[in-house]
Amino acid sequence: MPDLQKQVYEANKLAKRLRRQVGEAIADYEMIGDGDKVMVCLSGGKDSYALLDILLSLRQHAPVDFELIAVNLDQKHPGFPQDVLPDYLASRGVKFRIIEQDTYSVVKRVIPEGKTMCGLCSRMRRGVLYRVASELGATRIALGHHRDDILETFFLNLFHGGRLKAMPPKLVSDDGRHMVIRPLAYCRERDLERYAAEKAFPIIPCNLCGSQENLQRQVVKQMLRQWDRQSPGRLETIFAALQRISPSHLLDAGQFDFRGLEAGKGAWPDGDKAFDAETFSNQLFELVAK
Repeated sequence: MPDLQKQVYEANKLAKRLRRQVGEAIADYEMIGDGDKVMVCLSGGKDSYALLDILLSLRQHAPVDFELIAVNLDQKHPGFPQDVLPDYLASRGVKFRIIEQDTYSVVKRVIPEGKTMCGLCSRMRRGVLYRVASELGATRIALGHHRDDILETFFLNLFHGGRLKAMPPKLVSDDGRHMVIRPLAYCRERDLERYAAEKAFPIIPCNLCGSQENLQRQVVKQMLRQWDRQSPGRLETIFAALQRISPSHLLDAGQFDFRGLEAGKGAWPDGDKAFDAETFSNQLFELVAK
């Protein structure tokens, strides 16, 4: 009995932490407002299941009224279990729509064997989801990307793209018509894995691109997991850094007016304090402990 009680306690603790983190992300970036219709993109993976489940829970006590509708794109992967998501969503009483479009055949035909499929698959999927969002009148498109996805993207851009760029928690689509949000931005992947196991979500694995072990994203993921094991707290520190940038201490003249910088006109906020040991340590401790 004590073991069971401990398991229940830990499960409740995890659920509260995830709800708090999602709530904080929504509040920090004003992701959802009163009257919004949120289209939750449900892939059948642990992250999108958790996103929907947490949003359903938060909606019951949220200070604003918003609507949820789950959307799944059936890309016609061979062996895709078509009844799993409709049965699950119906059992939860969630409004949903299943879109059938054979992007699988297109990707397999266009991308050579052994090459990365994610780019084309993602672009095609995004186009379909934007179209459906317009048809449904959705004011928000919620994706299940979490903190680890954001960090992986940051390092992929750093190592392979030559840019300091990650996944934003909120963005407007290229055509300016859609608002995309990532409410799981503060959530750790290992917490979502535990949550999915606790909730026994009917997970549908991706057998197209997710099984490509040679992807650079998989390499970066393993690197971050190794850092997390060897230096606990490092990933939290890096994530905090993404929220506290200092353009004046980088080298992008498009983000800071280095040409117009002159001495003799008084102090300016950042000054030469980028490596002030005492200030840096105190602020860092507060952010990591938060």
